[in-house]
Amino acid sequence: MSQPKLEIPEEIKESMKDVKHKIVVLSGKGGVGKTTVATNLAMSFAKQGLSTGIVDVDIYGPNVPKLLGLEGQHPVAEENKIHPIEGPLGVKVMSMGFLLRNQDDAVAWRGPLVARAISQFLSDVEWGKLDVMVADLPPGTGDEILSILQSIPDIDGVVIVSTPQEVAVQDARRAIQLVNKMGVPVLGIIENMSEFICPECGSSYQIFGGGAAKEASERYEVDYLGSLPLDPRVTTASDRGTPFVIQAPDAVAAERFEEIVTKLKEKIGAS
Repeated sequence: MSQPKLEIPEEIKESMKDVKHKIVVLSGKGGVGKTTVATNLAMSFAKQGLSTGIVDVDIYGPNVPKLLGLEGQHPVAEENKIHPIEGPLGVKVMSMGFLLRNQDDAVAWRGPLVARAISQFLSDVEWGKLDVMVADLPPGTGDEILSILQSIPDIDGVVIVSTPQEVAVQDARRAIQLVNKMGVPVLGIIENMSEFICPECGSSYQIFGGGAAKEASERYEVDYLGSLPLDPRVTTASDRGTPFVIQAPDAVAAERFEEIVTKLKEKIGAS
C-alpha cells in the first residue's frame, strides 16, 4: 500500500525552487559507507561542472562536516536565512554537525524536534541556484525517512547503498520497498566495498562476497549503478577531511564514482 502524500510547506518550496535536481542517498542499515558515498557523489557532480549542495539530514549522526574537513564551522544567519557552509569545490553544505557546540555532543531529540530540524534545513537555508542537491539520509526505514521523503519537493530519485553481505542487501531490499511505497523513483543501487583492491599490486579480493546487490536490483527491477571497491585510502582521506575523489582522482574507486555520477546525470537529465 502506498503512503499518502503530504502537502509540502510553501516555505520549503520557495527555498528550494532554484535547486534543479534532488537526489536522496539511503541505506537500509548503518555501516555500509552511505555518508562516504554521498559526499563523494556530491564532489563528483561538482568535478563534472555542476553547482552542487549536500544536506546532511542524519540528525543523530551528522558526519558530513568531518568527511569534508568542515568541523568546527558554524553557519551565519542573515535576514531570517541561514547561509550554508562552503565546502571543497564550492559545494554548499548544511548539517546538524555545524550547530553542535562540541562535535562529541549527542542529539537527544524525539521525533517532532527531528522533523522540525529537517524542515528548517530545507526551508530556512539560503540554497540559491544549484544544479543538483544530494541529501544524506539516516540509515534504516523509520519515521525520519518518511518525513524526509515527504518534505523534499520534486525528488528526482533515491540511490540505495549496500555492501555485498546478504544481511546488508536484505535491508537494502526493505529500503527499496519503502521508497516504492512512497511513490519516489529508485535511481539505482550501489554496491559499496564490493572488493578489496590492493593499492600496491592492484590485485582484487572479494572479502565480503559479491553479486547480492546486483541480484537485488534485478529482482526489484532497479538499475545497478555500479560497484565501489574497498580502498584503504578512502578511510584515510575521510579521516583527514579530504574527499577521496579529490585526493586520489586516478584511483579505481574515484573512477567508479565518476562513472556512477555520469549515469545519474543521464537519468535525471542534469547537464
